[in-house]
Parts: sequence; C-alpha cells; structure tokens
Amino acid sequence: MEGGEGSRGSSSMNEKFRAFANNRWLVFVCSMWVQSCAGIGYMFGSISPVIKATMGYNQKQVALLGVAKDLGDSIGVLPGSLIEILPAWVVLLIGAVQSFLGYGLVWLIVTHRLPPLPLWVLCAAIFVGTNGETYFNTADMVSSVQNFPKHRGPVVGMLKGFAGLSGAILTQVYAMINIPDHSSLIFMVAVGPTMVAIALMFFVRPVEGHKQARESDGSSFSFVYAVCVVLAAYLFGILIVNDIYDLSHNMVTLLTVILLVIVLLPVLIPVKLVFFSEPESSIVDPLLSKVEKQVATRHPPERLGSFVLSESEDDNGEGGSLSISERNKRMAHLQAKLYQAAAEGAVRVKQRKGPRRGEDFTLMQALVKADFLLIWFSLVLAAGSGLTVIDNLGQICQSLGYDDANIYVSMMSICNFLGRVAGGYFSEVVVRKFAYPRVVAMAVVEFTMAMGLFYSAMGWPGQIYVVSIVIGLTYGANWAIVPAAVSELFGLKSFGALYNFLNLSTPAGSLVFSGVIASRIYDYYAEVQAGLHTLNSAALLGKPLQEEEPLKCMGSICFSLTFGIMGSLCIVAMVVSLVVVRRTKGVYAQLYGKSLA
Repeated sequence: MEGGEGSRGSSSMNEKFRAFANNRWLVFVCSMWVQSCAGIGYMFGSISPVIKATMGYNQKQVALLGVAKDLGDSIGVLPGSLIEILPAWVVLLIGAVQSFLGYGLVWLIVTHRLPPLPLWVLCAAIFVGTNGETYFNTADMVSSVQNFPKHRGPVVGMLKGFAGLSGAILTQVYAMINIPDHSSLIFMVAVGPTMVAIALMFFVRPVEGHKQARESDGSSFSFVYAVCVVLAAYLFGILIVNDIYDLSHNMVTLLTVILLVIVLLPVLIPVKLVFFSEPESSIVDPLLSKVEKQVATRHPPERLGSFVLSESEDDNGEGGSLSISERNKRMAHLQAKLYQAAAEGAVRVKQRKGPRRGEDFTLMQALVKADFLLIWFSLVLAAGSGLTVIDNLGQICQSLGYDDANIYVSMMSICNFLGRVAGGYFSEVVVRKFAYPRVVAMAVVEFTMAMGLFYSAMGWPGQIYVVSIVIGLTYGANWAIVPAAVSELFGLKSFGALYNFLNLSTPAGSLVFSGVIASRIYDYYAEVQAGLHTLNSAALLGKPLQEEEPLKCMGSICFSLTFGIMGSLCIVAMVVSLVVVRRTKGVYAQLYGKSLA
C-alpha cells in the first residue's frame, strides 16, 4: 500500500519535471538568459579603444573593424535557413563555437600571443565571432515567437531587450573580476556567451506553446515587465554609485551578485505554474469542433479565414462596406462551413498565386513585396544611424573629454534594453487597442531619434547624455517593433529567414554612415587639429608631431556634422514608415479589428 503510494508520488513528480522541462515559459526564460550575454556587438564600444591603442590603428581602421562587426552581427541567412531543418540546440552550438573562435583569435592578436597579423585577419575574426550572435538570436526568437504566437510584441521586445542589456551585464561582471589588463575584456567576451549558450541549449526549442495558453499569461507578462523595470533601475543605480563613489571590490562583487539574482527571477514563473498552481484549462477557440480541429492541422484557420473572407468580398463587391463586427460574424460562419466541407472532401481550397499579407511568405516571396522592402529601407536609415552612434561611442566620449567610455556604453545598453521592452509594449497597445498598423510606432521612434541627433549636432549641454539615452532608447525600440510587424504581415513559417534578412539593414546603413561619413569627417577634423598642433610644436619646441601617433579629434565638432546628416535621414525613414502604415491599414483591421467589436 505504502509502496504503491510512493510509486504514484514518484510518478507524479516525474510528470511535473517533464511538464517543467516542456513548459513554454521555461523556454522563454532560458532564451532571455542566452540573450542577456549574447549581444556581443554591443561591447564593441568598450573594446575598440583597447584595440586601437594596442594595435596603433587610426579611426578609419577602427571603422573598418566596426563594419566587420556589423556584418557579422547582421548576416544571418545561414542560421535563418538552418533553423528550419535543424534543432534549435544545434544552431545555438554553432553560434557558441563561432563566438569562442572569433573573439578568442582577437584576444590572441591584441595580447601579442600571436605574431603581428594584417588588419584583414582581425576583421575576419571579429566577423566570425560576432556572427555567432545571429545563431543565438535566431534560435531564441524563432522558438519563443512560435511558443507565444499571440504575444509577439512583448516576446520580441523582451528578448531583443536582454540582448541590448548584455553590454551592461558583461561590463559589470568584468568589473567584479577586477583584472587590470583591459584586453582581458575581450577574453571574457569570447568565453562568457559560449558557456551560457552551451549550458542552456537543450532548453531552447519550440514546445507547441500555442497549446499552453492560460488565463494567467497576462499576469506572467506583467511580472516579467516588472523585473525588466527593476533591472534597468538597478543598473542605473549602479552607474550613479560608481560615478560618485570609489567602491571597494567586495561592494562591486555584492552589487554584481544582486544583478545576477534579478536576471534569474523570471524562472519563478514556470516554477510556480508547474509546481505550485492548480492546472488551468487551455484557452481553445470554441468555434472549432473535433472534426474542424483535424482540418485545421492541414489548413491553418487564419489562412482559411482570410481566404474565405477575401473571396466573399471579391464576389459580392461589398468588402469595404462591412462593419468590423459583421466581418467577424461572416468569417466565423464561412470558416465553419468550409471546415465541414473540407472534412467531407466536398471542396478543395482554391488559393491565389502566392500568399496575401497576413499569410505565410517565404523570403523570396517577401522580397518582391513593396511593404517588406519599404520596411527594410526605413530600417537601413534608422538602425544604421543608431548603430553608427553605438560603434563610435568610445570615440565620441573621448572627443568630448570623457576618458572612461564604459559608463556611457553601459548607459546606452540599459536604454537599449528599455527601448526594446517599451517598444514591444507600445506597439502591442497600438495594434490591440486601436487595430492600427504596428509600423506607426516605428515612425514615432524614428522621429524621436531624429530630434536626439539634431540636438547632439548642435553641441548643446548634456550632449553625451542625449546620445546615450535617446539614441539607446530609439535604436532598441526599432528592433522590438519591426520583427513583430514582419511576422504579422508575412507569417511565421519562414520567420527566421525574414528576421535575419532584416538584420542586413544595419551593416548596409553602418557601411555608409560609419565607414564613410563618420570616419572621414572625424579624421578630417583630427588632421586639422593635428596640423595646428604641429605648427605650435615647431614654434615652441622645435619638433613636429610624431607621425606614428594615432590622430585624435577633440570637441563636439568631430561628430556634429555626422549627427546632422543622420538626423535628416531619420526624417526620411519616418516618411517611408508612414507610407507602409497607409498601405497596411486594411490588413491590421482584419487581423485585430475583432478585438474592438
């Protein structure tokens, strides 16, 4: 008797552990942890001054390294394709290996453990190392969006937010380690993300999360939002304390441990749902009968519904005159009839050539759609401008007289995080409460970024704080809004490939803005200042400036013209986004209009 009860208790506990391992919230939390150290590219602002000083590079050479980093961070066509045929853990493992090998080679070169190598080798190593981030992003994003199809905005915003926060987290961990050799930061970038990704790679995967929808999901997301706000506030507090006081190593260690505990807090959600809550019934569409569910496995309901409604409107010529409530009633009625007919084999679903917006597109199908190309072009202008600021933040700080760029890199990383979380939430409000295109939130963000860049171009007081905070917030918000919008307009089937193609916008913009415009303007003014310094040296000391010294530009003039150009381009990006808003109003009315009925 007792043995039977013990066996049942053991079996029940085993079932709970299996449920815990397959819980979609655990997958989401593990994805957040991988993302929290996967934003390797955001550390470039901290490690580029180390590389520049150690290798004796000028600003144009550092800009080439930045372009290599941007290319590695953005070219994700391969992981986007692999995620459709390989398990997510394999994709994560490939990313971990690339990250370790790439930045490990950079560390060996910078610390002179290898003989001097040409610039292109360092560019290749940075490209390979940073490209590992695309594998992390693809596995995490695709798994979580598939598990939470009705919460795309918050999920994308939080995952991208933790990636943006990784710079601040890694910087704080580095401060705890307390190694005086700054090149060791590169070693930590090579080893840290690799260890975390390998430790969690078997937990990150699709688990048919759409079947695990619960009434408590809203409160769970609210808890994660609260953790995000606490985390950002805590990191801001650490920055202020570090700036005011000279903290002991023990205090830095304590602050870092508390930071890591806050990052771990979201795991309480799956623990509570599985071990400390009564089982909840899944939220199932009441329109679907048992027969209809069988048909739904062959023909997704959203595709059948949009097809039925669009065909009905084409036949009757009255689609534009239907109210939202009438459209929903008609869709439900016709969809149910089509399910029954398809189940009995009476009809075949006749579809037009190629999908419509709101259905599943392949990458090649999306590339011939004007909406997708307009979104991508807008992202080139806005994200390219933001990334140029991120890549050059170390030099911006130096030109304004700030010796330690780490505090501003961390500040921008925190704001990047907040922008992504807030951007996902804001865009979700736009679509669910107003049934308005999500891209309108992108237009608002681009206008705000333009205002921040114009302020910085004027060289007004607090310029470095405007650059760190406003650009961080707006750049981050773009990456919460755009992937969610693309998944709505072009489907989830090839979301990995679509998402990674969007990432190509950043190197495309950065190649021009940073590699050509910013670096040439900076070096021009640096040469002007060096020429004046040479004349003064010749007059006072009788010797010119050494040619081996890397050029430095001081003052707001170094980047003011660059800021002005990028601000103007962000206004163009806003106009392009508003064009997409106008073109997709009908799609969003069909997708989300029922929530207003």
